[in-house]
Amino acid sequence: MLAMLMKRPSLIAAAAVLLASSALAQPDAAADYPNHPVRIIVSTSAGGGVDTVTRIIAAQLQEKLSQPFVIENRGGGGGNIGAEAVYTAEPDGYTLLASQPSPITSNIALYKKLNFDPAALESVAVMSKIPNLLLVRQDFPAKTAAEFVAYAKANPGRVTFASQGPGTTSHLSGAQFSELIGAKMVHIPYRGTGPALNDLIGGQVDCFFTELATAYKLHTGGRARILAVATERRLDVLPDIPTVSEAGVPGFVSDTWNAISAPPRTSAAIVSKLNRAVNAALDEPEIKARYQQQHLWPGGGSPADMAKLKKEETERWTKVIHDAGIQQQ
Repeated sequence: MLAMLMKRPSLIAAAAVLLASSALAQPDAAADYPNHPVRIIVSTSAGGGVDTVTRIIAAQLQEKLSQPFVIENRGGGGGNIGAEAVYTAEPDGYTLLASQPSPITSNIALYKKLNFDPAALESVAVMSKIPNLLLVRQDFPAKTAAEFVAYAKANPGRVTFASQGPGTTSHLSGAQFSELIGAKMVHIPYRGTGPALNDLIGGQVDCFFTELATAYKLHTGGRARILAVATERRLDVLPDIPTVSEAGVPGFVSDTWNAISAPPRTSAAIVSKLNRAVNAALDEPEIKARYQQQHLWPGGGSPADMAKLKKEETERWTKVIHDAGIQQQ
């Protein structure tokens, strides 16, 4: 056959034209995307950090991509309910997941059975990163972070810590903290940040490892107290608040992030288009100002950057789950 083609240059030329035409005929999956409204399923209840950031970014995506981006909150199950809904959706870019880290990282180690594979969800973009801190109810006996550690050690099993749900960063941070100080604290799970903060303010729970964005106003308004920040260095916005390491728990660092994912097998072209739009949104002066007001750090980066972060965080928190002896659900 090859010999015959070599003898007939006209056949070679015709074959080349046919191949080129075939390549040009391949449709660009993102060419007219989106051409109708896009649904973003938020894996938490309304009012928390993920919800707030998603609404900021969704408004920008709507403006840049000329279609509505509609928010739908599906909290519960540590974020698994929302993640499963997106995992089983059509991989056409019209159903996206906005989540905290747990449903796409640590839940694989925390739950005996998941009806989805977190690793298979397509990484789109990190929307924001947020430092965590130790927030206590206003009338908690300890007035400093060092006093808190001493109180927890003197009262094993009596200090309660809230979380946004099993497997969330707030849960795992509390469990790791409890393990590091060698004093048992009791985990009280909630369905999202809002309900957890309500009970902290009401005095039904003692403390909460939560995001700076949600705790700052409570602290400055005298409704709760920030005792320590879970960062390597003190924060400029809270210069008088020590790090957890300074309070006698060396090496304790906790932060969280919020990201957008897509169903498995979503076209790389669509993922790339969404990623570019998120990065463009984060570069807008208006968004930079809003993030600063909300005490958020911008995310961004490529889908590959987010995939790398997912892998590293899965390994990190899986180790915490095993070391702390957290039972699978």
